[in-house]
Amino acid sequence: MKVVIAIDSFKGSLTSGQANEAAAAGVRDACPEAAIVTVPLADGGEGTVEALVRATAGQLVTLTVTGPLGKPLAASYGLLSDGRTAVIEVAAACGLTLVPPAERDPLKTTTFGVGELIADALSRGCTELIIGLGGSATNDAGIGMLQALGYSFRDTRGLEAAHGGAALTGIAAIDQSSAHPLLAHARIRVACDVDNPLHGPEGAASIFAPQKGASAEAVEQLDRGLAHFAALIHDQLGRDVQRIPGAGAAGGLGAAFAGLLGATLTPGAPLVLEAAGFDRLLEGSDFVITGEGRLDGQTARGKAPLAVARAASGHGIPVIALAGDVAPQAAELAALGITAAFSIVSGPASLEQAMSPAVAQDGLRRTTKELFRLLRTMQRRQ
Repeated sequence: MKVVIAIDSFKGSLTSGQANEAAAAGVRDACPEAAIVTVPLADGGEGTVEALVRATAGQLVTLTVTGPLGKPLAASYGLLSDGRTAVIEVAAACGLTLVPPAERDPLKTTTFGVGELIADALSRGCTELIIGLGGSATNDAGIGMLQALGYSFRDTRGLEAAHGGAALTGIAAIDQSSAHPLLAHARIRVACDVDNPLHGPEGAASIFAPQKGASAEAVEQLDRGLAHFAALIHDQLGRDVQRIPGAGAAGGLGAAFAGLLGATLTPGAPLVLEAAGFDRLLEGSDFVITGEGRLDGQTARGKAPLAVARAASGHGIPVIALAGDVAPQAAELAALGITAAFSIVSGPASLEQAMSPAVAQDGLRRTTKELFRLLRTMQRRQ
C-alpha cells in the first residue's frame, strides 16, 4: 500500500510538517508495511518556503535586507534543489508581524527588502521565481521592491520617491532603464488567492490598509495614491493594472509583479503542489490524506486541501480529509474530489484544548490508525 500525505497547517496548532508526521505515524501503526510519502503543504502564504524547501530537499538562504520600517533585517528565502528556482515569501521582508503594533503605518512601510531578496536570487542564477503574497505591512504598490531592482520613480522636480505609500501621489515619472538585467530572463509566478483590484472600494487600501495601522484619513490618501499610480502606469507604459485580478494583493504588490515585472498571478496551493512535483509523487498511490484545521465552505473555494483533492482525483485516487472540525458545508467537498472527511476530535473539548499541539497530534494519529486498520482489513477480505 502506498499512501501520500499532504495536510495543510492547523493554524495556531500544528505546522504542515507536524500534521503530516502525526498522520504518517497512524498509518504505520495500522499498516507497518505501507510506503508513505509526506508532502508539506501551503497556499503561498506563511509556510510556503518551508514546505517547498522540505519537499524538494532544497536550502534556505539568509541575508540582511531592508525591513518594512527601513531598518536592517535578517530575512530568508528558499533555493530549491534544482538550483534555479527560488521561493520567496514577501512577509519575510515586509511582513506585518515584523512591525510592532504601535509603529504600523502603511504610509511609511516599504517593500524594498522584497526586491533585495529577488536580486539576491537572480545573482545566484535563479531563473524561476515563486513569490508568495500575503501578510504584508505595506501599501506602496510595490515601488520599494521595484526600486531595489533598479526602477526609478521621480517627482516633478526629478527627485526619487521616498519609501512608503505616502510617496505614490507625488510620482510623476517611471524609469525602467536601469532595471536589473536578469529580470528579463526570469519567469515569475506569484501565489495570490485574492482578486482585489488595485484601488477603489475593494482595493488594497480600502480592504487591507486598516489592519495594517491606517486611519480612515490614511486609507483615503493611500487609495488616491494607488489610483494615481495606476493612471501613471497606464499613461506611460500602456498597461492597465487596475483591471488585473489580484493587483491589490499585499498592498499593491500584485500590480507591481503583474503589471511591471510580467509575472503570472495564480492560486497558491496548485502552484506549490506543482513546484513540489506532486503529480509525480501520486503515481502508484492507493490513498491520499489531506486536511486542515477546519473543513468548511471556505475549503471548497480553493484552499489547499481542495487542490490536493483535485490533483488526486485526476489520478482516480481516493482522498481522505482530516480536520479538527468538519462543518456541515463540507459535504459539498465530495463532488470536488474528497472521498470522505473525518474530525480528529474524539469527544467534548474546549477550542483551546482541541488546538493544543499534543492533543491535535494525538487525534491525527489515532484517527488515521483507526481508518487504516479498517482499510487494511477490507483489502485482506477482497
